[in-house]
Amino acid sequence: MLIKERAMVHFFDRFTDHPFVIRMDGHEDKIGEGTPAFVVNLKRQIPVKELASSTSLALGEAYMRGDLEIEGDLYQALDHFLGQMSRFEAGAPALKKLLFTSSSKKNQQKEVCSHYDIGNDFYRLWLDETMNYSCAYFKSPEDSLYQAQVNKTDYILEKLALKEGMSLLDIGCGWGFLILRAAKRYGVKATGITLSREQYEGCKERIRREGLEDLVRVELLDYRDVERLETAFDRVVSVGMVEHVGRDNYEQFIRCVERALKPGGVFLLHFISSLQEHAGDPWIKKYIFPGGVVPSLREMVYYLGEQNFHVLDVENLRNHYNRTLLCWADNFRAHKEEVRTMFDEEFVRMWELYLCSCAATFHNGVIDLHQVLATKGVNNDLPLVRWY
Repeated sequence: MLIKERAMVHFFDRFTDHPFVIRMDGHEDKIGEGTPAFVVNLKRQIPVKELASSTSLALGEAYMRGDLEIEGDLYQALDHFLGQMSRFEAGAPALKKLLFTSSSKKNQQKEVCSHYDIGNDFYRLWLDETMNYSCAYFKSPEDSLYQAQVNKTDYILEKLALKEGMSLLDIGCGWGFLILRAAKRYGVKATGITLSREQYEGCKERIRREGLEDLVRVELLDYRDVERLETAFDRVVSVGMVEHVGRDNYEQFIRCVERALKPGGVFLLHFISSLQEHAGDPWIKKYIFPGGVVPSLREMVYYLGEQNFHVLDVENLRNHYNRTLLCWADNFRAHKEEVRTMFDEEFVRMWELYLCSCAATFHNGVIDLHQVLATKGVNNDLPLVRWY
């Protein structure tokens, strides 16, 4: 074996928690002790310099190009491997521009649209009928993805303690399932805002199709401009959106929510979280969520307290997101041929890697999913309910 290839294998010697095999040019090297769980089949050497600059970028790009194949189940391999992310390298100075991007309105709209505006037809292939693109809630092992997404939406609406005639703002409303269901089940006036043109158009069409124009509206609007709505809301919800805000803007985001709420109003924040504050994964930020940052739970609770929000409930749904992502990955694989008519093979490999790797990171506790319920000031009139 060439010296460069030996150096590459030596780099992988740090990942010994779960045994696997590296195969290249007919030669095999076993990493770790015990029966190998999977095989990494390398068609081309990955330079150690790239692995040491950003392990996730080097491996992710090799997989996207087809230079790296997994023999065995992709999710299972990632589940074994990503539990050792603390041993990844990601400290190269060249990564700074990738990890730390502008949090201006113009740039954040561009970053958000790069992910969500790749086509409603694409998302329809592997999301369920609700078009919810966030963690579902499985009440039972038998729940389908659709039922779990309905469960999640109803769970949020129950926590918000909605009553007929109330007003609800959804910051980052996606394709609008939550605001539509809130209007139909509770008779509230619901407003959704999004930066995605595709989501905006899709949501408008759903409102029209449901005949709910009198109760539901959607606006193409940045959260920093909610004052343009010229109203204060009884309830505010944000599901899977604060991850696009950026660490520099968390305080501003919570201030905007505070200004949008009436005194005593209720806010539910549903978001991917991390144990500690970090800049994020280079591969995810380059190819999947440009500018995305996962906040820690303590950051969000801190900024809520700074704006006089009283936290009533904090719940972790991490395992529910693992299962949600596995459902999405199954759906995606079932529609691969259709995806190939829309995008190239590199995109297909990238997206499957994204879904499976995220499922693995949730399973390993690298990231969590929290719902935080809070009130603007003291509200003693909410029902005394235990949700779980």
